[in-house]
Amino acid sequence: MKKTLALLMAIAMLAMLLVGCGGGESGAPAESDSIFIGCLAPLTGDVSVYGVTTKQGAELAFEEINAAGGVNGKQLTYEFVDEKGDSMEAVNAYNMLMDKKMVALFGDVTSKPTIAVAELSAEDNMPMITATATHPDVTKKGSNVVRACFLDPYQGQIMAQFAADNLGVKTAAIIYNTSDDYSSGLKDSFTQYANEFGLTIVATEGYGADDKDFKTQLTKIQAQKPDVLFVPDYYEKASLIATQAREIGYDNPLLGVDGWDGVLAVLDEANYGVVEGCYFSNHYSVDDTTPVVANFIKNYTDKYGEAPTAFSALGYDAIYMLKAALENAKSLSKEDIIAALKVVEIDGVTGHISLDEEGNPIKVVSIVEIKDGKYTLKTKINPVGEE
Repeated sequence: MKKTLALLMAIAMLAMLLVGCGGGESGAPAESDSIFIGCLAPLTGDVSVYGVTTKQGAELAFEEINAAGGVNGKQLTYEFVDEKGDSMEAVNAYNMLMDKKMVALFGDVTSKPTIAVAELSAEDNMPMITATATHPDVTKKGSNVVRACFLDPYQGQIMAQFAADNLGVKTAAIIYNTSDDYSSGLKDSFTQYANEFGLTIVATEGYGADDKDFKTQLTKIQAQKPDVLFVPDYYEKASLIATQAREIGYDNPLLGVDGWDGVLAVLDEANYGVVEGCYFSNHYSVDDTTPVVANFIKNYTDKYGEAPTAFSALGYDAIYMLKAALENAKSLSKEDIIAALKVVEIDGVTGHISLDEEGNPIKVVSIVEIKDGKYTLKTKINPVGEE
């Protein structure tokens, strides 16, 4: 009997101890005191640099928000799931986060997995914000989806406008990835707006996703002697194309898009010259000296030991957009969060952000020049027709 009584007392004391600990050594708030955000990103694989830097920007924002008291007294908890840049992996990860009762979704990073997940989130009416997926179809999947980045057609327009108005060139050629929606969409947009700005497209050449030798296409382009060459693809392909373009003797500027952010990281320092004097559109520039940008760069660099990319800045801004929506929502119901997201407005690292009726921001674009082995802010451009 004494042994039984002692055992019961021990169990009771252990139960009291567990309650007093409030969830163990992690210090995580109880469920009622937190808001769980599910997060998707490619943390391994071919486009992992985008996922990792987006994650780092988002985590800095989470850290700052929680240190300042959270959202209406609730801490933001989150979990990043690696989808490896694969749409099916992203779908599986989304379903796992749904099972964990996320309140909102942050992600995905690149366009194809984001579109796949957006379809599911629309069916579930799950509040969703992507920091970096630029394809137009992302926000067409449902009214629950918004983004922090500008769209692909926006970039195509800006680069055609920059080539004509700022560089004063008359002819352009395009080399693009025929199997990638991002690259193909940018090609289409640049072509459309080139005509409007008086640029003549003298050659358009395509390549496949697995191609690494572009000299046949580049030789055809070189024969037309274009003033600029538009390369709407991610940094790995861009670095190969730039290298081979210089090898065949093409010396004029190459024009890129936000996927170029990171191109210097995949080139040896001795080969930086292949992209010297090239330009690409981006969401912000590390060379920007405005106070909000300078403060972000300092905090990010102190935390991670490296300068933030545009993907870092967009990840950071997107979490602050979500914070504003959660603060202003009438409740934490899906419907109220979505309603608040649609009218969110912040002054972010990537500029002033407000959304149109489809959940897309219209904002200034930074043009980055690669000069002396560094990314430098060349100018900022509003699209023609925008204030």
